[in-house]
Amino acid sequence: MSVKDFIDATNGGYEKVHRSFEEQFWGTKMALSDGTPLADGKGPTAYSVDELTRTKMEMEAFLADSAKLEKTREFLSKADELTEDQIKTLKIFERTFGCYIMESATAREKREESMKLEGGLESKRNTMKLGAQLKDGFQEMSSVGLRNKMRTSPDEEERKACYEGLRAIGPFVCSNGFVEVVKARNAMAKALGYVDYYDYKVTQAEGFNKQRLFEILDTLEQGTRDVMVKAREQLAASKGASALEPWNTGYLMAGDLTKRMDPYFPFEKSVEMWGRSFGNLKISYKEATMDLDLLDRKNKYSNGFCHWPQPAWKKPDGTWQPATTHFTSLADPSAVGSGHTALTTLMHEAGHAAHFANIQQSSPLFAQERAPTSVAYAELQSMFLDSLVGDAAWRGRYARDRNGEPIPWELHAEDIESTHPYKVFALRAMLSVPYFEKALYELPEAELTAEKIAELADEIEVKIQGGFSPRPLLSVPHLLSDEASCYYHGYVLAEMAVHQTREHFLKTQGYIVDNPNVGPSLEKAYWEPGNSAAFLDLVKGLTGAPLTGDAWIHELSVTVDDLKVSERKDYDAAVAKPHPAKDEGASRVDLNMRVRFVDGDNVIADTASTGGDFVKACSIFESYVAQRFPRATA
Repeated sequence: MSVKDFIDATNGGYEKVHRSFEEQFWGTKMALSDGTPLADGKGPTAYSVDELTRTKMEMEAFLADSAKLEKTREFLSKADELTEDQIKTLKIFERTFGCYIMESATAREKREESMKLEGGLESKRNTMKLGAQLKDGFQEMSSVGLRNKMRTSPDEEERKACYEGLRAIGPFVCSNGFVEVVKARNAMAKALGYVDYYDYKVTQAEGFNKQRLFEILDTLEQGTRDVMVKAREQLAASKGASALEPWNTGYLMAGDLTKRMDPYFPFEKSVEMWGRSFGNLKISYKEATMDLDLLDRKNKYSNGFCHWPQPAWKKPDGTWQPATTHFTSLADPSAVGSGHTALTTLMHEAGHAAHFANIQQSSPLFAQERAPTSVAYAELQSMFLDSLVGDAAWRGRYARDRNGEPIPWELHAEDIESTHPYKVFALRAMLSVPYFEKALYELPEAELTAEKIAELADEIEVKIQGGFSPRPLLSVPHLLSDEASCYYHGYVLAEMAVHQTREHFLKTQGYIVDNPNVGPSLEKAYWEPGNSAAFLDLVKGLTGAPLTGDAWIHELSVTVDDLKVSERKDYDAAVAKPHPAKDEGASRVDLNMRVRFVDGDNVIADTASTGGDFVKACSIFESYVAQRFPRATA
């Protein structure tokens, strides 16, 4: 077999197994009916957890084929006979196969066991009767719905009931297989020579081990601990000691601000505002196809995500293979605050989609989100773009009520006053997940019980967050999924890079929102390489400096008064511009992408049916939301 034939066969084989798994992932997570086609009209005849497990094992068996690794190394040993592009492609084969090949029979056995256990656990979790015991009886809600009501309900008893609903997830998952999943994951990792499962995951994804990761995280944890203590004391002094109760913190920090800001983030307008914002940044999706399933419904997976059944890549004949993207959130348009949450989720997940749609390399293996793709690298792109939703420069342009009026400065200023002193809470909440998973996988197997895991979660919440968390650790869905477990540290490293990247653009170009240079800059520096370059090198390449937490810590240290001065300047400049829909050329939003709005099996709108008109498709989506949730647009 020639090197060309080997590369072609590997690329084609991976595309096939990757798609089969991703079809099942989407179908089972979205609770689709058997036979529901995807955006390209294709799809399996049936969706099931068994098929999800089978296709995942098939994909991992492909990646764990030692014969492929041997052949790759054989070709690389004759590098002088290869082109530069062939060497680069073979090296990503070598890195990827090395992440999956398990020479230990015990490890392979435990891997298979953990995947089967995980499939059963996720199936049970997806059908868990989740909700809160309210005054008029039990009300079913997703975890997102519970958290949203806890932030917005003026009734403390109701907020507490929602918190208890979230707390119920922990005992449920621990009694339905999570303990056994943790044991099997650890056994697999130790059979491969790693300290534990966390050490295995971080080494595979980031290229450095667990010890090095927590050396980095420890500096951030220690450097912000006193800030967190001070913020909790300030909150208690300002709002009363009850503000520190987990069901009260979010609500009392904002008061009724969330409700008063809600009209300026109408849910049904969120997709249009996302599209206009990204379009003005000159972000292109390079002919991708995207399915957007944004609305909450029963049995739908309880976390937003973005996956790619078709990775983007450059084929050997020079043709471009665009990405196909599956993108979901859990919006309830009738809930206060849903529009703001939806916009943030849209900017986040659409940031992931833009990143992976723009990877321009010679194999789909450069453009898949699993190891050896860095978690921090993937999350940087989405978190940078969702950070804009909090900026006065963005809100003055895009946060508008149904009459087109921008959010008043007074509301944004009040938001700064009520949230900026407590931004450290979000940092500490992010840190708590990796510290919990570190402690979890370090537990001796004899101590791995449902009771001990629950006790450990509470202990870490108090240690890292200063008290019980509004989002109980065992309600975080990342813990259950193999792809997302031991992953959350990536958000922390990414957030460090977000602040450094923002600082870079503000220093070099003066602004970010609607800056037409931002999209092309991100594409060239961060997106195009895919996983061919190291995360730390990419950040240094764009910003000109090694990654540190300095920019993040600096932001936390800015006083409320100083922040209001700079934000007021940005706000005034933003509202002086026309409504985004009235800009020159605003009748067309060009993202260079086909978009389908779906609600489970139902296709709501499709730009392929609107002549490529994104704004028209958004209008159809708005009408659908108004019919399904009439109170949301009353």
